[in-house]
Amino acid sequence: MAGALVTGGSRGIGRAIAQRLGAAGLPVGVNYRTDEAAARAVVGEIIAGGGAAVALRGDVTDDAELRGLFDAAEREFDGLDVVVANVGVARFAPLADTTDEDFDLVFSTNLRSAFATLREAARRVRDGGRIVVISSGVVVTARAGTGIYGASKAAGDHFVRALAKELGPRGITVNSVLPGAVRTEALVADGPAGVIEYSARQTPLGRIGEPDDIAGIVGFLVSDAARWVTGQTLHAGGGQF
Repeated sequence: MAGALVTGGSRGIGRAIAQRLGAAGLPVGVNYRTDEAAARAVVGEIIAGGGAAVALRGDVTDDAELRGLFDAAEREFDGLDVVVANVGVARFAPLADTTDEDFDLVFSTNLRSAFATLREAARRVRDGGRIVVISSGVVVTARAGTGIYGASKAAGDHFVRALAKELGPRGITVNSVLPGAVRTEALVADGPAGVIEYSARQTPLGRIGEPDDIAGIVGFLVSDAARWVTGQTLHAGGGQF
């Protein structure tokens, strides 16, 4: 069995996705950029649960390192069946106060890396495989201060729809998941003031999301049960959008 590669798999949503795929029997490459200890902890949890996993370092914003990451994953697993593009960064500010540096950081991390990851996945994922991009609910619920973040994610969703048509003849599905507010370290530390409380009030289910909520959707999308789902942007906001 070939394996799965989860970029940004050492924390938050990526960590939950890696754990879910490992529990489903997929060997998982847990990608990290700097925090090797966190990635190895995820690997240890997957192995302790009876799965197979390996920590794979690589900066997905660097083309050479990204290619090396895919090379390493293919060597480890004798091929790739699943790629989950999960790396992202957020900067929240009114457009009038957004700096050129923030724009460059957000678009390089979110859009440029998604493009390069999808391009590499299109070249390497085996026929019948699965590609999933983690996007954001702000794409469909624009709010003040989310301009560059939402724009960087929206462009990635268009890549998904186009790539699904390009890879469909090979039996490869390509989809994106649009989480609403999810309780991650990044949201708690860097999210707009009051976003957790506001999002919980706006969600019919009465709470914000947890990483496992998103991981469950990804687990479905990479399974055979989702073989007829491709080119879709799945809203995962608990009914908020």
